Amino acid sequence: MKRALLPLLLLCPALLQAQEATTEITAFGAYRFGGTFEEEESGAEYELNDSPSFGLIVNFRHKDPTQWEILYSQQHTEAEFQGATSNDAEIDLELHVLQLGGTYQWDGEVARPYLAFTLGGTHVRTDSNGSDSDTFFSGSIGIGMKFLPTSRIGIRVEARAYGTLVDNSTDLFCSTGPDANICAIRLEGRMLSQVETFAGITVRF
Repeated sequence: MKRALLPLLLLCPALLQAQEATTEITAFGAYRFGGTFEEEESGAEYELNDSPSFGLIVNFRHKDPTQWEILYSQQHTEAEFQGATSNDAEIDLELHVLQLGGTYQWDGEVARPYLAFTLGGTHVRTDSNGSDSDTFFSGSIGIGMKFLPTSRIGIRVEARAYGTLVDNSTDLFCSTGPDANICAIRLEGRMLSQVETFAGITVRF
């Protein structure tokens, strides 16, 4: 009996090694920089403060060396009004990004550089009375490195640029008070640009 089991035991490591991971899930923490909304008529601006963000990325193997990618990211920040007021208005702001795309990976045993590209939408929500939430078309491109010391657990680091096409008519920002009276701002149809750097833990199966 023991002799019959011995070949199977010897084959187990080889079989496990042959079952290459096809799915990756990465939970990450990040820091996002930049972002400005410009008012169409006056040229006054809402400038987004730099702040932490977090998210989740799911990758599915396509054809070597490419993968499908689903990206979700969330940022909570403040938008400061840069206009002709005695005190600049400040609005709490949440950005939720959901995008679909893919990655291209270069060869590497432990360290694998890659390029990522995704398209989807960015949902922007404020807590200002009278404001509307809105969803805009967006895309992102990132470059990073995957460190895979084991076949199942790894680390992913990346720098990613986000671009959001802002609608030219939205009630997204509305702020009223003694120092500011701004409502139903018409934003320019332009690109909201942000840059994010992140690190995350990847589970592969």
